[in-house]
Amino acid sequence: MRGEQLWARFRKYYLDYPQIGFSLDISRMNFPDAFLTSMQDRMTKAFEAMSALERGAIANPDENRMVGHYWLRNPKLAPSPEIRREIEQTIDSIKAFAAEVQTAKVRGARGAFKNLLVIGIGGSALGPEFVAGALGQPTRDQMKVFFFDNTDPDGFDRVLAQLEGELGHTLCIVISKSGGTKETRNGMLEAKAAYERADLAFGDHAVAVTGAGSELEQYAVKNRWIARFPMWDWVGGRTSETSAVGLLPAALQGLDIDGILAGATACDEITRQPDMMRNPAALLALMWYYAGEGRGTRAMVVLPYKDRLELFSRYLQQLVMESLGKEKDLSGKVVHQGLTVYGNKGSTDQHAYIQQLRDGLNNFFVIFIQVLRDREGDSMEVDPRTTSGDYLLGFLLGTRQALYESGRESIKITLKEVSPQTIGCLIALFERAVGLYASIINVNAYHQPGVEAGKKAATAIVHLQSRLIEYFAKNPRKPFAVADVASAIGVPADAETIFHICEHLSANDRGLRKLSGKTPFEAKYQQQ
Repeated sequence: MRGEQLWARFRKYYLDYPQIGFSLDISRMNFPDAFLTSMQDRMTKAFEAMSALERGAIANPDENRMVGHYWLRNPKLAPSPEIRREIEQTIDSIKAFAAEVQTAKVRGARGAFKNLLVIGIGGSALGPEFVAGALGQPTRDQMKVFFFDNTDPDGFDRVLAQLEGELGHTLCIVISKSGGTKETRNGMLEAKAAYERADLAFGDHAVAVTGAGSELEQYAVKNRWIARFPMWDWVGGRTSETSAVGLLPAALQGLDIDGILAGATACDEITRQPDMMRNPAALLALMWYYAGEGRGTRAMVVLPYKDRLELFSRYLQQLVMESLGKEKDLSGKVVHQGLTVYGNKGSTDQHAYIQQLRDGLNNFFVIFIQVLRDREGDSMEVDPRTTSGDYLLGFLLGTRQALYESGRESIKITLKEVSPQTIGCLIALFERAVGLYASIINVNAYHQPGVEAGKKAATAIVHLQSRLIEYFAKNPRKPFAVADVASAIGVPADAETIFHICEHLSANDRGLRKLSGKTPFEAKYQQQ
């Protein structure tokens, strides 16, 4: 396509929303005009489903739940006065609590809180981490933010090393809807032990964000934690950033949560309109469908050309892949749907995987994200009439053009600046696009059976380890091969799992000693 043809196509498929500092360009996706017309009926049904969802219909039939993350930034939409009141009261409580912490009315055992340790996993960490990194200003933030977002012991140690001598000034937020999520539970126990080693009461430094009556809420009440904030069953973890999950850490950090909510609300209003040609979330969903032939055959590579948005692709991985990666559709038919997401940031990735994107497998499309505002204040010139930000734009546009010339398609999102409003807008845009795309392909975007299956499998392995340790304890000083142990405890088919458990326990001096053999599988283990 020649330059003048591209210019004409750009003008046709470029949407600008100056009131929210956002624009969308789908002109470098090579869909024929007839494609959009052919999708009109599907989009009409998707809009109807989204409207019913916002009115309080059961949008998650597998768990018989409403889906209400849109109410979080516009409580007037809530289907009952009680839900509206709960949302409004929670936002007021978050603001009041943050103010009390920041004025030292609520303080740690050794003075005002200066640090914030957020303990969560998945949606209880990815959203808060993304927002903290995108909007944080080290010289202005009210609190310095740290995260336990895994169950890696070394990861805990690395964070705690940064808080050495500071725990008496560190507030912990433990985020878990059920309170039974093991990664979060483990992080809480590790943090509690660290406080106790410092002669501090963990409860005097802890806040819970959890469901009513959950294990975590009961624990927090029993141990007299400072405060508790709600998580509702109609908000999924991956769509919880505008709930207490995301707003509480942001408010404590000193970020403008009203701005985040306002940006999300404004984007919701734009993406609620049923005219798909003026609805950026609908166009995103349609481009996903076009690029992946409705089956996710192409991956979505997210490339924000802004360091502050570096974590956006990680945040989107859960939002998109957990929502759309499903074995069955809503009718029970096996479909194996999904949309793979990866990415990091530009122009870093021009020195990483752009080579393959241009010259290798054409199994992807790109979402470029540009931020118009380079920095606060003026930029120096690194070359005559050229700043570092000019080079960043050059790399973005140049890479996009090079990919297009090689037959690789892309979408471009432009933000006026990185601000609470534009971050709220980005979150709302992709939440809506995921919901609409799920309707188009007829899957339940709001459950996660695969995640639950993984949790059950992990629990079974931990139980198997307990049986193994008990067996060695009953046979002290006797060496056993892995296959013999597996047979002895009644799981001969799980010999490989037994092998991995023995390797892990012996490597960590956890009661087993390894006696090497001629091959890894002839090694034996005995109780230390």
